[in-house]
Amino acid sequence: MRTALLQSSGRPGSVAENLKVLDAAAGRAAAAGAALLAAPEMFLTGYAIGDDIARLAEPAGGASAEAIADIASRHGLAIAYGYPERDGGTVFNSAQLISADGDRLANYRKTHLFGCFERDHFTPGGQPVVQAELGGLTVGLMICYDVEFPENVRAHALAGTDLLLVPTAQMHPFQFVAESMIPVRAFENQMYVAYVNRVGREGEFDFVGLSTLAGPDGIARTRAGRGEDLVVADADPAFLAASREANPYLKDRRPALYGSLA
Repeated sequence: MRTALLQSSGRPGSVAENLKVLDAAAGRAAAAGAALLAAPEMFLTGYAIGDDIARLAEPAGGASAEAIADIASRHGLAIAYGYPERDGGTVFNSAQLISADGDRLANYRKTHLFGCFERDHFTPGGQPVVQAELGGLTVGLMICYDVEFPENVRAHALAGTDLLLVPTAQMHPFQFVAESMIPVRAFENQMYVAYVNRVGREGEFDFVGLSTLAGPDGIARTRAGRGEDLVVADADPAFLAASREANPYLKDRRPALYGSLA
């Protein structure tokens, strides 16, 4: 499944402008043959926008979700994006996957909040594995800091995730996560991992870009630089099956030995 990663911080604070950026990117991705477009963490509103997070937060099925469903349908590709989700009086840092038909397939709430900024503005989610079927693959959702916990990614591997989408807001000086950790996560869990980042300075944060789609062999299929970009690579089910046969980490596990880790 050809997957496009939109490396952009959009226009922080403007949902309308970010929808335009997403629409234009969807057109470019579709022209490149992509069946899926992934955008970064909090792409809908911007990340470092302070109290505007609560003001701009929407329900999972709100007006922006409907607008993105229209974008997905017009361009004929699925879209995953980050946004602040309002559920009653609670705000979550969420990511949603919408199909090429405009159906909401999955909604994930970030389980591991990073730093005081996120803990001041969000409530952590409580469901570690959220998946959907798309293009012959089991697609999982996770957000940024979540992927840095090996237990999280292993839970997805055990649940059968083939392609893990990770909208992120990775900032300096932690670029080693994109450069080194993501390919290792893909290899040790025998899956594809799509890590799609924001870019440039936003408030107190300096986002490093370096979005990548890493394969189960630990090799990056594509990697963006430090600026605005749209990169495309394939997640191949046949290669994934062969890799899992050759690298039987999951089959060779001895769970009885690991109880103390929890």
